[in-house]
Amino acid sequence: HCGLILADFGADVIRVDTVRGVRGDNITDGVPDPLSRSKRSLAVNLKSQKGRNIFRKLVSMADVLIDPYRPGTLEKLELSCNTLQKMNPRLIIARLTGYGQNGKYKRMAGHDINYLAMSGILSLMGPKGSPPTFPLNLLADFAGGSLTCALGILLALLERSRSGKGQVIDSSMVDGVAYLASFVTLRQNVWKMGPRGTNWLDGGAPFYNTYETKDGKFMAVGALEPKFYRIFLKKLNMFSPELMSRQYDNSSWSQMRQRLELIFKQRSQAEWQEIFDETDACVTPVLSPMDVMKHPHTKARGTYRRVYEPSPAPRLDRTPALKECKSSIIREVGEHSRQILSELGFSRSEIDCMIKDVVISAPW
Repeated sequence: HCGLILADFGADVIRVDTVRGVRGDNITDGVPDPLSRSKRSLAVNLKSQKGRNIFRKLVSMADVLIDPYRPGTLEKLELSCNTLQKMNPRLIIARLTGYGQNGKYKRMAGHDINYLAMSGILSLMGPKGSPPTFPLNLLADFAGGSLTCALGILLALLERSRSGKGQVIDSSMVDGVAYLASFVTLRQNVWKMGPRGTNWLDGGAPFYNTYETKDGKFMAVGALEPKFYRIFLKKLNMFSPELMSRQYDNSSWSQMRQRLELIFKQRSQAEWQEIFDETDACVTPVLSPMDVMKHPHTKARGTYRRVYEPSPAPRLDRTPALKECKSSIIREVGEHSRQILSELGFSRSEIDCMIKDVVISAPW
């Protein structure tokens, strides 16, 4: 995803694959990786000396290397950061891992849920009296991981424009998601937060929650401030000075939530949209990705440029992201090997020999 962000905004991103050819990942073996769009695939056997020489030549011309492997993997291949930066002092090496380059867990396997758990943030998520709830694999893998890593790359590129020097980025998903949650963690003492599921933003408050509608869909309510809560109550025809005065009285929250649950089930999602649309009640429909394609607001903005394919964000007015992908997703590992090696100066006969010797793989 980190490479996808860079590719969407015009970078030439080359994915270095193994000659064994894993399409997608170990879970979806045989299925093309949707995050490979606009990238090219070079399949190289890095365990061979010739393969490592190809990699070194590629890196000597690169601006950035994204290393997604566990600490020590590059070093075992005789491709340490010091070695690579001696060849290319301007090279930025982004080492994206779950637990970081040092610490007790640095070589331990994990997934988003583990990194989220280790950040301290998973413990804050979920309803009262239930196990912690994780939001798919979005927070650690993508927000704290790839997006934070992309930010690190851009910061390093900005610094390089002044110093002319590259640097190594240690991008840990645990660190990234912990930093992402600064707003919550820095306010713990200020807010005097109670147990999970009893606070303003974790499902405890009736004015910041989701409610099922008559047709089995949902509405999201985020009327945090009194000025918005006032409008919310008026739109529900239940405004009273007493309810306003008890907005932040958590002893009244359970009863108020029950009242709202009954009220929202009286109308369909579409009917509630008619009531709340273009008001400051902070109430919106809970949309599926397919719904987003049809909703007037997101349709006007082009939030999705086609089914299940979000448009790149943010929107830059002078140098926007590419309107269309430079290329489709990678459907065969090594499908660009010949093209890339030709750009590196290898002849067709040399490339054919490398394929024969299993130094690289490429479609014939």
